[in-house]
Amino acid sequence: MSSHRSLSGAQEASGDDLALAKGRGWDLGGAGVRALAVFVAVVALIAAVLAWRARPDIEPLVQASTGPEFAATSAVPTGSVVVAVSGRVRRPGLVRLSAGARVADAIEAAGGVLPGTDLSMVNLARKVTDGELIVVGLTPPPGASASPGAEPGGGGLVNLNTATVAQLQTLPGVGPVLAERIVAYREQHGGFTTVADLRKVTGIGDVRYNELKDRVMV
Repeated sequence: MSSHRSLSGAQEASGDDLALAKGRGWDLGGAGVRALAVFVAVVALIAAVLAWRARPDIEPLVQASTGPEFAATSAVPTGSVVVAVSGRVRRPGLVRLSAGARVADAIEAAGGVLPGTDLSMVNLARKVTDGELIVVGLTPPPGASASPGAEPGGGGLVNLNTATVAQLQTLPGVGPVLAERIVAYREQHGGFTTVADLRKVTGIGDVRYNELKDRVMV
């Protein structure tokens, strides 16, 4: 009788332990499953961000241009030239131009021509050369050698601001000494403003001035 009771007690104890074990099982329920899913999603997102940041940087390959546009740019002439522009222009004197410039560019740099100037005999398309003289609308004075850039036009007046010593000596009564004085005055005062400024040059009095005033210009 006592052994039967012991067996029954053992069975009851085993039943209690099994129930307790089942109560402690991984029964997460709906809320637990959702929380676990959110946790897994967050971990996956963090892993994706870390993998993106760790990717290697790839620099694009830039190829040098060898097409027609590059060839045209490299063919542009470099450097500059200086020419003297005299005659019937607004600002006679020295002008600096880009290499390959034309006579038209030189005239434009000198302020353009004066009203009534005839350019029909001037080759505006000719390329200029460094150091040349471009005479616009005038004929070089007698005895003066025109440079390759000299452009005849009529009038025969000598420009006091651009004429050389040799050209000044073609004027009546002007020798080497007086021609040098005219050039020196021009350099010291930045050029002649009017023909009447000739009176300020040492050696030119009223008589000499009257002989020159109709043969020169500024």
